Amino acid sequence: MQDPSLLHALAQSLLNGESAVELIVDRCSRTLGRRWRWIRPLALRYAKHFGSQTRPRHREVVKFLENDRGLRRAHTKYPEQFSLDEWWEEPHRMQPIEAAKSWDVPAIESVGDLAKWLGLSPNELRWFADLKALEYKGNNSRLRNYSYRILAKRFGRMRLIEAPKARLKDRQQQILAWILAKIPAHPAAHGFVKKRSIRTSVAPHVGRRVVLRMDLRDFFPTFSGARIQTVFRMLGYPESVADLLGGICANATPRNVWEDVSADGDPIYLSEIRRLYARPHLPQGAPTSPALANICCYRLDCRLAALAKFAGANYTRYADDLAFSGDVEFEKRVERFAAHVASIAHEEGFAVHHRKTRIMRQGVRQRLAGLVTNRRINVLRCDFDRLKATLTNCDRFGPESQNREGRSHFRSYLQGRVSFVEMVNPAKGRRLRAIFERIVWAE
Repeated sequence: MQDPSLLHALAQSLLNGESAVELIVDRCSRTLGRRWRWIRPLALRYAKHFGSQTRPRHREVVKFLENDRGLRRAHTKYPEQFSLDEWWEEPHRMQPIEAAKSWDVPAIESVGDLAKWLGLSPNELRWFADLKALEYKGNNSRLRNYSYRILAKRFGRMRLIEAPKARLKDRQQQILAWILAKIPAHPAAHGFVKKRSIRTSVAPHVGRRVVLRMDLRDFFPTFSGARIQTVFRMLGYPESVADLLGGICANATPRNVWEDVSADGDPIYLSEIRRLYARPHLPQGAPTSPALANICCYRLDCRLAALAKFAGANYTRYADDLAFSGDVEFEKRVERFAAHVASIAHEEGFAVHHRKTRIMRQGVRQRLAGLVTNRRINVLRCDFDRLKATLTNCDRFGPESQNREGRSHFRSYLQGRVSFVEMVNPAKGRRLRAIFERIVWAE
């Protein structure tokens, strides 16, 4: 064997699907120069052991290979083929999976290279990556890399906004621009994707006979730190580099953030939410989180898109909102279809918020991501009327009289809402824009 570590690298290229075993067999055979009889049984055992993992850790693969009796027997019989002793050393070079080879991500092959690329010292790099979960264990808010804000949601649930502080946010934006932005999103993913929007997400569902809307529960904290590190290993980064990149993009919420929170008489939910946020996860508020969530959802999107195609339906996803639509045949099986979607989501590590599942036929208002889709894309009438009334009162009585929530950037807030309506319905947006332009703002 030309490179003793290459068999490990080939085994790490395991892809999800029926072709994974054949891929390993083919590459190992080409590397060894012969299709040895022991390669296929080894590939089958490997695929069964690691299941759907895209790129297991180096030490896990080496341990499996060392404990595999079939491989041991092959090595005893043909010792000249490969050396088991040299597999323990991790190769310090980029080893992307096949699909990632065409993505133009920067080559970073050591911890020192990563620190230099981010403009940090090694100690600062370890501090921001926080692989020892010091932020979770500490109580001093001044030493934290994140600011925290808890928002109340419907049905007694909560959302935690974890906003990175300036220096960490700058590094996350660098990772987003130079690494994560180079990875193409699934065609069904429309949230936080360039040249896609809420409008493109709901467009395939306009005028359909039935629309199915489902919601994934606790979306961002569902993605664990280990899953994030796997993304960077998939891109080819050595494990030491991938772990630090994943650590910079993940966070474990300090315990005392929840001290003053009541769960409205539901201590079980509060216990679950604390446990969920206590492990490293994607923080909602970090610039890297949306892109990483889309990458981690790629397999889910593939499976749901295939299921929808089989059922004659359309499928799109906007962050945690799943949307399906179809005509007569899909309407007949939509309830059973929803059960299949929930099952696939569960297999992929997600939980469906069943209270938010809606089956909307043509006789009712079909609503997706806050937009109406029955005949054409439109904003909700109540939202339009409320915004129009607010703008009119700002024109008549001054904007200060309408800023009841004390927003520090009230003008930008209203301008953003007007721009949103312009994007969805240009005619209505022009009417609101005309009122907005008449408002007199204080200097």
